[in-house]
Amino acid sequence: MPLKTLAFVGVASAAAGAGLASAFFTSRSPKPAPPPAVLLTSPVAVSSPTSGTSFPNTTIPTTSPYPPPPNPAFSSSDQHPLPPIPAPVNPSGIFQYGFPGPRSDTRMTPSLTSSYDRRTRNPHWVAEHITPASLLIQAGDRKHSIFAEDESIPAMFRGKLKDYFRSGYDRGHQVPAADAKWSQEAMDATFALSNMCPQVGDGFNRDYWAHFEDFCRRLTHRYPSVRIVTGPLYLPARDPSDGKWRVSYEVIGSPPNIAVPTHFYKVIYAEDGRTGGNVSIGAFVLPNAVIDNNKPLKDFEVPLEIVERASGLEFASQLPVERRRGLCREVDCSLIIKEYAQRQKSFGKGTPKL
Repeated sequence: MPLKTLAFVGVASAAAGAGLASAFFTSRSPKPAPPPAVLLTSPVAVSSPTSGTSFPNTTIPTTSPYPPPPNPAFSSSDQHPLPPIPAPVNPSGIFQYGFPGPRSDTRMTPSLTSSYDRRTRNPHWVAEHITPASLLIQAGDRKHSIFAEDESIPAMFRGKLKDYFRSGYDRGHQVPAADAKWSQEAMDATFALSNMCPQVGDGFNRDYWAHFEDFCRRLTHRYPSVRIVTGPLYLPARDPSDGKWRVSYEVIGSPPNIAVPTHFYKVIYAEDGRTGGNVSIGAFVLPNAVIDNNKPLKDFEVPLEIVERASGLEFASQLPVERRRGLCREVDCSLIIKEYAQRQKSFGKGTPKL
């Protein structure tokens, strides 16, 4: 499938390349836009049932994509509408017991900023910033870092170390430790499980994905500032038995706790260093599967909008279109393949434990 027709997101396997999810996300004809949202507000008095503390009346806005229903108290023949009928119920009163969610646990450390998904026990996204100077500093040593559970997340929603034990998956860094060698604290932050997702080891995390991370670091040879957002995706695949699209993924742990993503994305922002300058953006989606090292990286390049639609996130809402450039139009988006043993030796670490 040509790249211009959205060769992507369904990279359901390395062999299928970028075609499967592209078919899913482009097969449907566009629907007409909903009518303008109508803002409805209602005052809600909230009090605590345990402490008895009263809170001031609060106007809680709700939005609806549809116009309000006709007012039964208004007749087309009567130019003077009757007073509105008071609502006999108060759905927003549920807030007196707490806000159900969803909640996004945001984590900010020297080397990364992330948003955590309590439902999948994986991050929504993890952001990092690398520069030529940051990559030159060698003050952190991976052998002094240990994998750790993120205790800032409530225990019932937290990924556990034991979930990975004999799971068959690597604890895959979203922000790689190699990008945070400028201090031991920075490197240690990358070893929290909130920066991890279950990744296929041989053939992906220790091979193609690692080469992709190296490609991101090499961008600092041309750009003075590179920002990267990485995260998991859970994409549908067409069931050959009935032709319907379904989302299916493994969950590891006993009891099952951490979802295994079907794919991973990276959104790269290569900044030219000028205030208000140009930003070269590259978006990529790779399957969580063995990928042949000879497969071109450009096979996994996708329009930014595809990643946004698949993830439910927005990555450049405040970046004007006139400042955007295409990363792979400016640089050669290709990998330099290094053998795993060679990379481990150069990085000064042993074989990762599962």
